[in-house]
Amino acid sequence: MTSAFSSGRRTTRALIALAGISAASLALAGCAGGGGNGNGGGGGGTVTIGTTDKVTVLDPAGSYDNGSFAVMNQVYPFLLNTPLNSPDVEPDIAESAEFTSPTEYTVKLKPGLKFVNGHDLTSSDVKFTFDRQVAIADDNGPSSLLANLDSVAAPDDTTVVFTLKSENDQTFPQILSSPAGPIVDEEVFSADSLTSDADIVAGHAFAGQYDIASYDFNNLISYKAFDGYQGVLGAPANKTVNVKYYADSSNLKLDVQEGNIDVAFRSLSATDVEDLKGNDKVKVWDGPGGEIRYIVFNFDTQPFGATTAEADAAKALAVRQAAADLIDRQAIADNVYKGTYTPLYSYVPAGLTGAVEPLKSLYGDGQGGADAAKAAETLKAAGVATPVTLNLQYSNDHYGPSSADEYALIKDQLESTGLFTVNLQTTEWVQYSKDRTTDVYPAYQLGWFPDYSDADNYLSPFFIKDNFLGNHFDDAEVQGLIAKQVSTSDKAERQATIEEIQEKVAEQLSTLPYLQGSQVAISGTDVSGVTLDASFKFRYAPITKG
Repeated sequence: MTSAFSSGRRTTRALIALAGISAASLALAGCAGGGGNGNGGGGGGTVTIGTTDKVTVLDPAGSYDNGSFAVMNQVYPFLLNTPLNSPDVEPDIAESAEFTSPTEYTVKLKPGLKFVNGHDLTSSDVKFTFDRQVAIADDNGPSSLLANLDSVAAPDDTTVVFTLKSENDQTFPQILSSPAGPIVDEEVFSADSLTSDADIVAGHAFAGQYDIASYDFNNLISYKAFDGYQGVLGAPANKTVNVKYYADSSNLKLDVQEGNIDVAFRSLSATDVEDLKGNDKVKVWDGPGGEIRYIVFNFDTQPFGATTAEADAAKALAVRQAAADLIDRQAIADNVYKGTYTPLYSYVPAGLTGAVEPLKSLYGDGQGGADAAKAAETLKAAGVATPVTLNLQYSNDHYGPSSADEYALIKDQLESTGLFTVNLQTTEWVQYSKDRTTDVYPAYQLGWFPDYSDADNYLSPFFIKDNFLGNHFDDAEVQGLIAKQVSTSDKAERQATIEEIQEKVAEQLSTLPYLQGSQVAISGTDVSGVTLDASFKFRYAPITKG
């Protein structure tokens, strides 16, 4: 997750499903979660959470960003989900889920499911959900994750059959728990266009752990525990949750240390986190992070890009390579993020199977450091006059308060050699997420939160044709390798292909990854249950205070 961030233009997609394994071994035993049996939650009272994340829209077909998915995880039901402290999916509102043939994935729903509004939740709603994702294919939505989905059938009220394009798609169960997976109410949502936040909230079109009691866009959301939830996550330990949205992380820090909110999650500056670690009025929680930071190059509009007056593919590549030679990741991690991020030298973060570090050896000094002489020689050999003017964009409100310092340092690293002149600009996220997919930015900041914990989730979304970046990267060899690992059942062979993909894209640098982060939350000392696990989903239900 998902995140993932707003998705780019795509009308057709290459396959993004993962390597196959046998139909029998993909069977998932049904697992009741103990929900739906209570009074709308435990005795934890009301919990107040603060965040600087922003919501774009509540319609799952129209958003592919962390702030929106954080809401969706609380209120929408999923067929499969990741229980606390596990990255592995289990049936959620499903009773069972398994491959019944190499290209058929069959899900049986629990009987008697209902939405908060009283509408029955049946296989018809499930079919409607995935059909509309594919039909709408919103530029900022997650429909790209469903590239391997051919059709959905609902032969009876509790049976759903997904027919896939390729066999033995290892990630399809995980995709059902991803931003493409929230199940929506066909009596509330439009089949062929996005449904407004107001209509969704007024329709109480939810069947997750919570209902939304009140909704003030990017100011305050109030949640009420839903006692009809029957999924794997169980009943919430609290009755109500209020989530307050902050424009300024300094106010978020002040409110959590003064006890005005119970938990602060995404995003305090590294300096604030370091300071709060010494404050005995709060607790610092941390966990594994799949977040990465990277610069995206638009192959059409970057210097010497395909649609520029001086279009030259070789010179455009040299510009990207020179930038890679000059980035000092360790300095950014240490000086800006105080060690809460670490240098990243590849496209798949360290810790995931198949992760290698081709960027370390290919660029800079070959050991992870910068090399100005190498950058100068790369530009000179391609006939690029210096300094190169680079328009570089970042978001001032989406990736935490340190983005300004982060990109000021990147600007300095590129300019201090005299090889670049960087025009640094910033835009608020709501506009930024629209502009970046319409060729407005030649080079720009993005972060990525995984939709699920697998190396492919850091490759397919970025490097297939018509990828979510919308940056016009199109390489047939890379696409062929991605398709190969989709259907490779042998683990060692698949890992080798994933490593080869990283080597190939490192040579072309359609994106320039540079940091890998961890999850951090701050709470009052009387708060329990904050869980930051390898599912990368922040859930409100386990949190209590007092």
